[in-house]
Amino acid sequence: MQSPGHNLSGEDVPNLTERQQTILSLIVREHIRSGEPVGSKTLVEDSTLNVSSATVRNDMGVLEELGLVYAPHTSAGRVPTQQGYRHFVHWLLRSGTASLALAERRQIAHQFEQAPLDMEEWMRIAAEVLSRSAQTAALITSPSTVENHFKHLELISTQGRLVLMVLVLQGGSVHQQLLTLAEPVTQDVLSQVAQIINMNCAGMNADSIRTWTRGLSDALAAEVGELVVDAMNQSNRQGVYDVYRHGLSESLTMFSGVAASQAVRVMEERSVLDGVLREMIMTSDEDVLVLVAGEGRWESLSQLSMVLGRYGTSYAFGALGVVGPTRMRYGRAISTVRYVARLMSGMLGAIYGEVD
Repeated sequence: MQSPGHNLSGEDVPNLTERQQTILSLIVREHIRSGEPVGSKTLVEDSTLNVSSATVRNDMGVLEELGLVYAPHTSAGRVPTQQGYRHFVHWLLRSGTASLALAERRQIAHQFEQAPLDMEEWMRIAAEVLSRSAQTAALITSPSTVENHFKHLELISTQGRLVLMVLVLQGGSVHQQLLTLAEPVTQDVLSQVAQIINMNCAGMNADSIRTWTRGLSDALAAEVGELVVDAMNQSNRQGVYDVYRHGLSESLTMFSGVAASQAVRVMEERSVLDGVLREMIMTSDEDVLVLVAGEGRWESLSQLSMVLGRYGTSYAFGALGVVGPTRMRYGRAISTVRYVARLMSGMLGAIYGEVD
């Protein structure tokens, strides 16, 4: 029997015997394949259970009592419930049975190896590979820094007391802000202040720069240093990233009416996606997370399932995943997301010098 636990929705994961777990897995997989209720006769004929139909029916009854399957009408086979899908995924993630064939892994790796050293191209390839392999809609976010670090500052006099601050952070993001000083300052003075900050703050995070500015006797340098800190903290909070998508239009026929509209929203509306990624990916230690029917927490995902992964380094990371109906091929989706995330982590690590 499996040890008890909880899935993402907070539901208790019931203990099942090995045979009951096998029967549940067969029901889920067969229903995903056919879309029809699964009867005991089908299970006995199509599996290696080596037990009678009566024994299978008895175990199916136990699964129904536990709320993992249900019969859509009298004398019908069984269909997985949302809790049944979640239990199946919980088992799948921990059993280690979800994996891509070696030939397919090599083919995917080859596509990345042939790509130019260009982050946008990697994003596009990853989204396409995920969509094609999982046969549903896919997305990937560009990497954002875990915590921003200072790289370079320029101060440009524009007119009177107005100064343009151009702040470059490690990782390449650039932030521009128009400052209004207490009194006009020459470009030479501005350049000297920028040089002081550049020489002393390279590689620092916002807290370190704030500590450094408190010891300055130069009021202008201290003022600009505080503005740099504010800009870096704002960038940390925003977690700016781009989203690359693939396969939504090709896969919409897989979704019912409500599920189709939900899929469009999560793929196209940043407010929905941001909420899910912020809570599920950015704060999780798991390499792959699966949300079945919104886990009872996101009504806007109630008819969908999402398989999400995190990729990156200790310095920068992003998220990737696939979006499908609850009747999706979870094993294939999980293994693809996990493998592409691993590839992306390796490629990003090479850029930042974090190679295993």
